[in-house]
Amino acid sequence: MASIYDFSVTDIKGKPVKLDRYRGKPMLIVNTASQCGYTPQYKGLEALYKKYHDQGLEVLGFPCNQFGEQEPGDSKAIAEFCELNFGVTFPLFAKVDVNGDAAAPVFKYLKTEKPGLLGSEGIKWNFTKFLVDREGRVTARFAPKDPPESIAADIEKVL
Repeated sequence: MASIYDFSVTDIKGKPVKLDRYRGKPMLIVNTASQCGYTPQYKGLEALYKKYHDQGLEVLGFPCNQFGEQEPGDSKAIAEFCELNFGVTFPLFAKVDVNGDAAAPVFKYLKTEKPGLLGSEGIKWNFTKFLVDREGRVTARFAPKDPPESIAADIEKVL
């Protein structure tokens, strides 16, 4: 795959989505979990989405159960949890793996395009964030501990 836009993913309701639909829009792609110490970041991600969506930003949440089994629910439970507890309105997708042989192809691509500390491609924990610019380039990778509000300036650069 040569571009982020070449990938298809499955939304939280089980429908296929081509990432090409986000062409020309900056994207913040995040692996999420409902029972993680970083779960309150959903609130910050939603705040970024509301603040910058009119300027084109898309926040894409991909639940993942690979870290401490902190996302045990099915798609319906995840969607309800996010809406009820954090008012999430940004797009959520089906649960994926982000590491290992079964990692979702889009996350393999993101990790190759923007490796982590010391060139490691592995994702260390929930709420790792990848920022993609309007041309589809992966411009930044943020650690789970980086709260969404701390990356607003980086988002503004790609708007």
